[in-house]
Amino acid sequence: MTALDANRIEQIRGAVADRSVRLPDGTSVPSLGQGTWFIGDDPARRNEEIRTLRLGIELGMTLIDTAEMYGDGKAEELVGEAIRGVRERVFLVSKVYPHNAGLKRIAASCEQSLKRLQTDRLDLYLLHWRGGVPLSETIEGMERLVQEGKIARWGVSNLDTGDMKELFGCNGGARCAANQVLYHLGSRGIEYDLLPWQRERHVPTMAYCPLAQAGSLRKGLIADPTVREISDAHRITPYQLLLAWSIRSGDVIAIPKASSEKHVLENAEAVRIELGEDDLRKLDAVFPKPSRKMPLDIV
Repeated sequence: MTALDANRIEQIRGAVADRSVRLPDGTSVPSLGQGTWFIGDDPARRNEEIRTLRLGIELGMTLIDTAEMYGDGKAEELVGEAIRGVRERVFLVSKVYPHNAGLKRIAASCEQSLKRLQTDRLDLYLLHWRGGVPLSETIEGMERLVQEGKIARWGVSNLDTGDMKELFGCNGGARCAANQVLYHLGSRGIEYDLLPWQRERHVPTMAYCPLAQAGSLRKGLIADPTVREISDAHRITPYQLLLAWSIRSGDVIAIPKASSEKHVLENAEAVRIELGEDDLRKLDAVFPKPSRKMPLDIV
């Protein structure tokens, strides 16, 4: 790494630190983290993926999100290797399968995740999506893990407004630290009711797939003339525009996955982008805010 490279990294790290999101217990985390869906699937890319995660940590993107589902544990194993020696700098998030979220399985499931991640605790443990286990039972299991020191806090993923209301109606449900849902410029349904409901209760939203799932939707967003126009005006890439848009409010945590060191550097630099009111109005005209309740998007 050249001196110039080191200076650039230091500048980006400072910018990332300035764009933090506060959890309900007062803990601050970066608004831009690192996702790991599909990481660890290809052994030939393992070293590059580890280097990419480590560079992301150096850049201040210290929140790393994974799950026992990702590659049947392969992603957790790769993350465990990537954070070796720097665990104390990382805010580590993992997720439990719905069928493992009951009192009979959640402790063992958490223990296996900890083993794969080579750590003794998670900073945040999420219910991956709602299944057949009652929310009250999952909360009880999560609270036991907190008491045992296995996790610092817990949250949920893919829960819509009605589910969140039910969760908060359960004993201990208001201790939910976050809800991770699909959110990007082309999927704004949560802005109608879920996002406002969580904001009223100071529950941060974690946005997965902030660049949209790879495929026709992402290609459509990247190729959109308005997205291109605004990107060119700011001298940024369309991908950086999408990330800057996703964290514009200051209370959303985006967790894009990076496929290379160049990509993670590009992601991190998105925190320095400030979209103006005119930019946002132009984007709203093409990708309008929801005017009615929308089904929760899930991929």
